[in-house]
Amino acid sequence: MEASTYKTREQLKSGHHILGEITQADEDLVSSIKEKMENISSSNTIFRVPEKLRNGNEKVYVPNEVSIGPFHHGKETLQVMEDHKWQYLYALLSRKPNLEEILNGCVKALRELEQRARKCYAEEIQLTSNQFVEMMLVDGCFIIELLFKYALKGLRRLGDPLFTTPGMLFVIRWNIILFENQIPLFILQRLFEIVPIPRQCNQSLNELAFRFFRNILPGEQEVVTERINQGGNHLLDLISHCYLPTYPLEQLKQSGSSKVIECATKLQKAGIKFRKVTAKSLLDIKFVDGVFRIPPLKIHGFSEALFANLIAIEEHHCEMQHITSYVFLMNTLIKSDRDVRLLRRQRILISDEDKDKDVYELFHKLCEDVNVKDLYYAGLFEQINQYKKRSWSACWDNLKHKLCL
Repeated sequence: MEASTYKTREQLKSGHHILGEITQADEDLVSSIKEKMENISSSNTIFRVPEKLRNGNEKVYVPNEVSIGPFHHGKETLQVMEDHKWQYLYALLSRKPNLEEILNGCVKALRELEQRARKCYAEEIQLTSNQFVEMMLVDGCFIIELLFKYALKGLRRLGDPLFTTPGMLFVIRWNIILFENQIPLFILQRLFEIVPIPRQCNQSLNELAFRFFRNILPGEQEVVTERINQGGNHLLDLISHCYLPTYPLEQLKQSGSSKVIECATKLQKAGIKFRKVTAKSLLDIKFVDGVFRIPPLKIHGFSEALFANLIAIEEHHCEMQHITSYVFLMNTLIKSDRDVRLLRRQRILISDEDKDKDVYELFHKLCEDVNVKDLYYAGLFEQINQYKKRSWSACWDNLKHKLCL
């Protein structure tokens, strides 16, 4: 016993763990546990958008320029971009002389991840092993090289249409964040570990992604930057995590309380004020002492597509519909262009003056076929309605007092 104890101490002194010798049974168990963890984390994270959400509005869910992943792979309407994807693949892998060695490493790594990646899709992918691995390689490397070229202008080829065609870059951004146009983030991360990194680049994959998408992301950029390094299932999921609220809202105190509030102009007439605030999340909305405190939201040409696809994520695998609740709240506040003007004057909405009707229609359209099963702002709505009741009661008591004098 003493000899055994002595041997253990010597092992620890020399830096060897007491469990340094692993049996075959241990290896099998570790492999089994690892497989179960990966299956749970990878299963069904990328779906087709439900028909009830599409409602004839295909343009906010379906790519029109570039396909990423299997759902729209091989479509004739997207073939023009395929040559550019292959050019970007070559530019990325040939940045160092040992192209064949790097290519071999990429294929080997993707082959090991193939089954895990296939499980991420909610339907069986009708591609052979070689076709699937090739697609992941081309699409993944295209995204990585696109992020590099955007961050480092010196890498761009003269006349590259993705950067010289007016509006093209915004369309590419929009296509890459579509829910049906995703590949698993672990595929991108593994490729990022293998491919040659330009010597000028000292940013992580997540940081490069934020730099590329920041012009279309709502909310305070400094706040989003702080949260971009969180994990995610794919790029759209990574973006969605930047908008999770930072604190739980108060729950309903009375069962059956109204989950509806009046629009912004009517609330203002009832004595409620609106104030723009800086918060750690776009969704961190408060109601304090009769003041609606709301972080600013910039509206742009891709706002509808971004929110629509974030809502689609929550439709499938989120316990709480945070972003759906936010859109529902904004749609409740905005019932006409007058409400838009009120919120724009308070700098809560940042949009063009001649687009007020478009902003109203945007939120109305987003909520048309959305069912909010668990409204995140239900307690907030109750607070506002209770405040209104107290205000009217106080006014009535004051009026009765004056009449009695």
